Amino acid sequence: MGIKQVRALTTTLPSVTWISLARAHAERADQMTADHRARRAAGEKHPIEDFLYDYYSTRPSMLRRWHPGVGAGLASAPDGLAEHAGWKFYATHEDGIVALDEDALMQARGESVRYIHGLLTATASRPVFSGCFGLHEWAMVYRDPEHRHALPLRLGQSETDKVVEGHTIRCTHFDAFRFFTPEAVGLNRLQPTRATQVDLDQPGCLHAAMDVHKWAQKLGPAVPGALALDCFALAGEIRLLDMQASPYDLASYGHPPVKIETPEGKAEYVARQRELARRAAGLRSRLIRVCDALLGPEDAARNREAVAPHNHR
Repeated sequence: MGIKQVRALTTTLPSVTWISLARAHAERADQMTADHRARRAAGEKHPIEDFLYDYYSTRPSMLRRWHPGVGAGLASAPDGLAEHAGWKFYATHEDGIVALDEDALMQARGESVRYIHGLLTATASRPVFSGCFGLHEWAMVYRDPEHRHALPLRLGQSETDKVVEGHTIRCTHFDAFRFFTPEAVGLNRLQPTRATQVDLDQPGCLHAAMDVHKWAQKLGPAVPGALALDCFALAGEIRLLDMQASPYDLASYGHPPVKIETPEGKAEYVARQRELARRAAGLRSRLIRVCDALLGPEDAARNREAVAPHNHR
């Protein structure tokens, strides 16, 4: 632990405040991950909830670690410096206040911060598209007897294939599209790539909304603890709808299907999709502000100009 100069702080939390916040955060995180940790200890799998841990490489131990966020300092406790003083990307002021070392974080992750800032800004600039009906999950099993989850198809393979063939597939998110079966790839109106993600991600997409958790993790200690857990919680709700609207039969897990092959199911899907998109938009805006703070006014403005051609597409 070294003593060094860090950027000016916007607020300093007394120990009685931040210790209470850190304790409450850990308790909330433990509640959110309890079922997963119990299943992991028993060697059990869960096709819905494991996604947040496996796909996003989420570790419960990191979720329960509270961070004050960029610009916030932690005053010393009666028994010494905040434990954050020994954590990566933290530094200690001469007066004993511990805070995020923004320069060190930007030196290590600056390009990632700029990318996240640009992607989230471009995504937020677009209108919500709600005409996809979650068909990406159907395209992932189209004409393929080997499925990602050990669950039966609700309609069987043949009828599932007919649902795909009877709809227009318009998936904009590369990380969903890349799991399409070979036979389904050509059915998508778009052909997303990693290089075109900034061009195509739109706020109505369940996966783009779920990714607020991904970006919060990548921004790491710059993200206030409450925001990080809010992103994780919303991702869990989105994942549930993603699977309820999928072709899989979730009856054994107690979840009714959202039958997107019917008008009623489509209406339910769109209503829930729009509400989740509304909530994700708020979290996305808060993550953009985190990036703004890390980049600084001039760099953030330049980054916005760089992605401006991608906006509203």
